[in-house]
Amino acid sequence: MSRFLSPTLEAVTPYTPGEQPQDQQYIKLNTNESPYRPSPAVVAAVSEAEVEKLRLYSDPACAELLRTAAAHFHLQPDQIMPGNGSDENLFFALRAFCDEAHPLAYADITYGCYGVWCGLMHIPSHIIPLKDDFTLDPADYYGLNETIVIANPNAPTGLALPRSAIEGILKANPNNVVIVDEAYVDFGGESCVPLIDQYENLLVIQTFSKSRQLAGARLGLAMGNAKLIADLNRVKFSLNPYNINRLTLKAGKAALEDTAYFEKTCAAIVETRSWTKQQLEARGFTVLDSRTNFLFASTGKKGGGELYRKLKGKGVLVRHFDAPRITDWLRITIGTPEDMEALLRALDEILEG
Repeated sequence: MSRFLSPTLEAVTPYTPGEQPQDQQYIKLNTNESPYRPSPAVVAAVSEAEVEKLRLYSDPACAELLRTAAAHFHLQPDQIMPGNGSDENLFFALRAFCDEAHPLAYADITYGCYGVWCGLMHIPSHIIPLKDDFTLDPADYYGLNETIVIANPNAPTGLALPRSAIEGILKANPNNVVIVDEAYVDFGGESCVPLIDQYENLLVIQTFSKSRQLAGARLGLAMGNAKLIADLNRVKFSLNPYNINRLTLKAGKAALEDTAYFEKTCAAIVETRSWTKQQLEARGFTVLDSRTNFLFASTGKKGGGELYRKLKGKGVLVRHFDAPRITDWLRITIGTPEDMEALLRALDEILEG
């Protein structure tokens, strides 16, 4: 770091994203991207004519996308705010609803950016341990008098709470915002979007990166009470009014409209996930009951770090977190059936070697 860096940033440890290596062709099962192409409707929407319009700024109100999203989720446009990926929606939410006097409560094993953003914005963290089986006890979040963020389904565990459990947390914290990060909800979770009109303190965040094949486009949605969304827009228009580019606005609208492709690809991933889980368990792995597009798995035969390195050496990338409680676990993205067969072949060679 330079001598000019603000002292308040010296203690911040930035988030480490999943590897995107350029040195060889890998089977990438490490960043929870979709193994399938974007919808043909998306490809058609991002046309040459739209590319030529890149000389113009995008619509800061995102009006077309908002109308489509509102119809899709049975909400009003003023109950939704698009973000540059769900990360931006989450960051804006923490900026709006937390500060040095208003902590953020979240699990000890969950999405790593929550803690990074708390450090960046000087927000006190209230870290609540998951149970020994990695499940979250909703009662741990009752009456906290703090802003709460819950990834549901959780990452990297893949475990999910039913909507009724989140509703209990909402009822127990009527004077605080409860943020539900639903990045993986389309693979078997139960969305809290239907609760939005009942709870003014509920903010739901979804992404187009996983189930709609648009990780590279950077698009997410924050959904909640219109007053909460107005708060987020206050942050957005104080920072980056043109946060969604023209092509992403078109791609996002088309992705929402093509429900048949969305349902087909989600079903394919769920089917491959079930098969892969069975195959890993047959090899002696412990595999959590995922409701996401990845599996969280561990074996007593090899440590997580060693297994990660050996898989990488065989051209298969998975995610390993060198962190307390999960150092012997791997997060494995669900790819195509062929991708998962290659993973299993590599594992067999490693475990039998």
